[in-house]
Amino acid sequence: MSTATLSVGDGVDWPAASAELDAQGWAVLPKLLGGRECDTMAGLFDRNDGFRSHVVMARHGYGSGEYKYFAYPLPGLVERLRTALYVHLAPIANRWHEAMGMDVRFPAGHAAFIARCHAAGQTRPTPLLLQYGKDDYNCLHQDLYGEHVFPLQVAILLSEHGEDFEGGEFVLTEQRPRMQSRATVVPLSKGDAVVFAVNSRPVRGARGPYRVNLRHGVSQLRAGHRHTLGIIFHDAA
Repeated sequence: MSTATLSVGDGVDWPAASAELDAQGWAVLPKLLGGRECDTMAGLFDRNDGFRSHVVMARHGYGSGEYKYFAYPLPGLVERLRTALYVHLAPIANRWHEAMGMDVRFPAGHAAFIARCHAAGQTRPTPLLLQYGKDDYNCLHQDLYGEHVFPLQVAILLSEHGEDFEGGEFVLTEQRPRMQSRATVVPLSKGDAVVFAVNSRPVRGARGPYRVNLRHGVSQLRAGHRHTLGIIFHDAA
């Protein structure tokens, strides 16, 4: 039985994930979803109901592939993931903001943070499903959407690398001051989640913490189809 079926995040080694996020800006949460949950979620992509927007990446220069933003009310599993993961990530987000000298702090519960977003006019839900086919890819980017930004987000691979698709690796780049960008390929299996920095994270230097910028994307698929569930914790304006 998956952690999502029980209580999302309860089976995660959060101290280890927190340490990895501090050290490198990302962490893998193995088998956050089970195979049946992955298949059910991926199957929603072909439905016309339950979504507020359908984006074809090539039309906007975002890459090649498609994604759909869920509408409110969110599917039950998506809502549970968003609410429960936030509880574990909010303390990390607050620690990061303090280290980077940023005044904004985040409430313990996701509902309170969403209320803050909505009061500022950010009312459109941002959890999304992404679909890639052969030769598709996603350009490096950041998911910001408005003034209120939660500094961590989650992507869950719903397909099996090596069986459902080839290529299509999750890629992160990090730009440190006065240094060349560094790229990282994050290995994921079906049901694994990667938690990563939305736009910036603190790095400890000789003179104290400093801020580095990150972007994420997906490399070109060589074959097959790949589905991903994206959990973004702030809503869009």
